[in-house]
Amino acid sequence: MHISPLLNSSDPPAATEGAVAPAGTESGLAPEAWITRTSFPPGSGGALAGLSFAAKDNIDVAGVPTTAACPAFAYTPTAHAAVVQKLLDAGAQLLGKTNLDQFACGLNGTRSPYGAVPNAINPAYISGGSSSGSAYVVATGQADFALGTDTAGSGRVPAGLNNIVGLKPSKGLISARGVVPAAQSVDCVSIFARTVATAARVLEAAMGYDPLDPYSRVLTMAHSALPAGFRFGVPSALSFYGDALAEHAFGEAVQRMQALGGVPVSIDFTPLAEAAALLYESALVAERYTAIRDFFDAHEDAVIEPVRSIIGAGKQYSAADLYAAQTKLHALGQQAAAMWHDIDVLLLPTAPTHYTLQAMQRDPVVLNRHLGTYTNFVNLLDYAALSVPSSFRPDGLPFGVTLVGLAGSDWQLAELGQRYHHATGLPQGASNEPLPAPAALPGIQPAATVRLAVVGAHLSGMPLNSQLTSRGATLVGPARTAPDYRFYALPGTVPPKPGLLRVAPNEGAGIALEIWEMPVQHYGSFVALIPAPLGIGTLALEGGGSVQGFVCEAHALQGAEDITHLGGWRAYLDSLKQAAPA
Repeated sequence: MHISPLLNSSDPPAATEGAVAPAGTESGLAPEAWITRTSFPPGSGGALAGLSFAAKDNIDVAGVPTTAACPAFAYTPTAHAAVVQKLLDAGAQLLGKTNLDQFACGLNGTRSPYGAVPNAINPAYISGGSSSGSAYVVATGQADFALGTDTAGSGRVPAGLNNIVGLKPSKGLISARGVVPAAQSVDCVSIFARTVATAARVLEAAMGYDPLDPYSRVLTMAHSALPAGFRFGVPSALSFYGDALAEHAFGEAVQRMQALGGVPVSIDFTPLAEAAALLYESALVAERYTAIRDFFDAHEDAVIEPVRSIIGAGKQYSAADLYAAQTKLHALGQQAAAMWHDIDVLLLPTAPTHYTLQAMQRDPVVLNRHLGTYTNFVNLLDYAALSVPSSFRPDGLPFGVTLVGLAGSDWQLAELGQRYHHATGLPQGASNEPLPAPAALPGIQPAATVRLAVVGAHLSGMPLNSQLTSRGATLVGPARTAPDYRFYALPGTVPPKPGLLRVAPNEGAGIALEIWEMPVQHYGSFVALIPAPLGIGTLALEGGGSVQGFVCEAHALQGAEDITHLGGWRAYLDSLKQAAPA
């Protein structure tokens, strides 16, 4: 294991003193995830005060060798990468450098002389790459967030495979000065975190125009949330390479997006797939060779396979070949642009399947290509993307989805991504720790809304739910009332509806409900639809707090069936199905 020493106090001030522990010894978890353990103290105060982070080892940290997972390539920078300096200035503490697929070439996390980084949930499986170590240390709670890089999906695939958030910003939004390039014109510095809110805080601190980065740019950012009843694209045909569990998980993801108010729109994935193929199967791969040409030509034997063959393939193309590939990419981009007339955001699996470490090492090229099916095109076509956890499959492996938007849609993706993530009810990363309450996001102008609790026919998937979604209401999440309510099935209502009545403290039970958020301008028309004896009142919630929600007049409950013991409307409907004759 390679351990990089820190400079002492006589060296340049950018590298402060600190002890370097053997990689992995602090936690006992996956020593392959760390290349260097160190400690750079944060600046005083700042927006990120109290947060710790790690940096992928193709990102410069002053006084610590940058290896890009190739010891022969290592050099020791005297200054931090621009993004590292910004984060330190914002009050975050740097913990060290993390492992990666060599020269950021690979989406699987096994192509490193420092060892393959395992999956944080099941170590028999791959972590995803190339930002493998960064994803692992976040998923296991060793750092609050981590920097990765993303050229073909390296900031998203590891997030999807490890149940964390991967924010791949619009190109040029974060400076890549001080980052070893993979394909410089499409590289992005990416952010891993356990919540969207943390990733968004880091983005706000890290972004900014840098005149010393040739690909930095000033972008016009969208600062409003996606519209109510937003339209999300879903490919008309998807491949999961025979993984039925992943296919089912994505079907559930589509349903969850609909519950959040989205309207699915079928899109043709063909131009996106063809653009993705150009990254490695055309002269565009020459940019990977160009990034390390001098080193590669002098030390080709120091580069491991299959990285050597992939980068070396870039030597065979002419300038004419490159122009032809670029023209084809632009043509595909024009074709793909048509879909944005019909959708606001694109929903995709982050990765189509999981692979074991053994399977990946047996077939490292083909299986790696599979992992990039839904990621490779994004940077080539100048899109923003956010990977968020979606579910755990029956085999215990996580499944993630990616929201893709046009350049400058980063805040919109974060707003929708946070709502989606919190609607899953998943724990954070590889822990059992629940998600914190959703947070206000930087860059999003809050709209005037009202929160409303529903307990019956307006629940997700129920007959009257469209009265909410058609008014732009979005699901906040499940909750329960305080134990002060009785619950009844009202007779003769169409569709069937329940009645909720508050009683003396502890003479009732907690009743399952859903909390929805609706634009204020639509709230009046919704309330006007509510028939007597139902109405809107204030409901006390389990654990404290209150919310507006459905209540029932007491006189209407005479002769109604008391279903309090079942704890909710869905449980009551299930009991009717079980009681029905076969």
